[in-house]
Amino acid sequence: MHIYMKTLGCRLNEAELESWSREFQEHGHQLTQVLEQADLVVVNSCAVTAEAVRKSRKAMHRAHNHNPEAKLVVSGCYASLDPATTAQEMGVDLVISNQDKDRLVEIVSAELKLKSMPQLATEPGVNSLLARGRQRAFVKVQDGCRYNCTFCVVTLARGDERSRPIAEVVEEINQLHAEGIQETVLTGVHIGGYGSDLGSTLTELIQQVLEQTNIPRLRLGAVEPWDLPPQFWSLYENPRFMPHLHLPLQSGSDNILRRMARRCKKGEFAHLVADARAKIPNFNITTDVIVGFPGEGEPEWQESLEFIRETGFGHLHIFAFSPRTGTLAAEMPQRVDRETMRKRSQELHELGQQMKRDTLQQNLGQTYPVLIEGKEQNGEVWAGYTPNFLRVAVPCVAGDTLDNQIVEVTLESINNDGTTLMGRII
Repeated sequence: MHIYMKTLGCRLNEAELESWSREFQEHGHQLTQVLEQADLVVVNSCAVTAEAVRKSRKAMHRAHNHNPEAKLVVSGCYASLDPATTAQEMGVDLVISNQDKDRLVEIVSAELKLKSMPQLATEPGVNSLLARGRQRAFVKVQDGCRYNCTFCVVTLARGDERSRPIAEVVEEINQLHAEGIQETVLTGVHIGGYGSDLGSTLTELIQQVLEQTNIPRLRLGAVEPWDLPPQFWSLYENPRFMPHLHLPLQSGSDNILRRMARRCKKGEFAHLVADARAKIPNFNITTDVIVGFPGEGEPEWQESLEFIRETGFGHLHIFAFSPRTGTLAAEMPQRVDRETMRKRSQELHELGQQMKRDTLQQNLGQTYPVLIEGKEQNGEVWAGYTPNFLRVAVPCVAGDTLDNQIVEVTLESINNDGTTLMGRII
């Protein structure tokens, strides 16, 4: 069968989709990037915001409207929160809950009576991520979360924490490296809680991956700040562990952080950032911020804005508060009106753009190994990322083949829109 796969939302959803892709191919099926050619469509949905729900439903409806003959399978947080409603959506043949995601290929094969013909599977690597234009692989190491931040619907959708054994993670990364992948990202819902059900820790996982694999570059997905022990920073002494971390802040006001049920005050967050920057050269920290959480008056907003400005981040992911049914925040009073949220979001976007430019400016003159991920600007430049996750572009030279190579680049200038470093290959 020809299978078309679509994911929305977080990096964990991407990691799951990559895993299903490999499993379907092992059963002899083929992937297609053309929706109309598919016999089976799999949509991995998201529900973190109302907009994510809208996009998930749109993806489902598009799949049915553009290819009504294909079987449609839906999984992910949107599908898991309301499976009955999802099952009634036009064209949906099967709903797989988050709890059954690891068995999706098995369940789909049984329920939709797909024939497994592994003897027809392609040779190893032919349908790897590289063949689909991807140089960075996301590896799911755990699922679920023990905490209950008042705004978060993912805890309801994902359930209890479940960790993958270290040996299983190592095996997947070694397989990806054998296929030519140069960089992997460990991801999960609550990645800092890795191993709580196995008698292990995230630190031990990282140590074992670095010891038992030769993957040139290893990154982490988002990690909650309260999950990082003081000795964590010593892991970055290994140059294969990339000096970038996404630490979700959500708000720079302690009052709002309490209402969110976050476990880290802004002073503790500031100490963590200062510690990382003192110990690791050119360490890049990015973050999430929710704008317009219930109770965020002008004093709280100004406090949050000032803390973000003082801390400085390489990039901001900005979300306007979206009440999610089933969460405590959805019932909270003191709602912030849409126009105020819009103005605050714009103000924060402008600050974020300036902080990004400042971060790029601080790295000018440095020479970094850059993983080239492909051509851009009509083939005029090669683009990739530094170890500390700064985007870099270098001019193309006729006949050069830098795709998926790690090359030394000196960073010389910043492009006009302030998002990319322009460099010269050494």
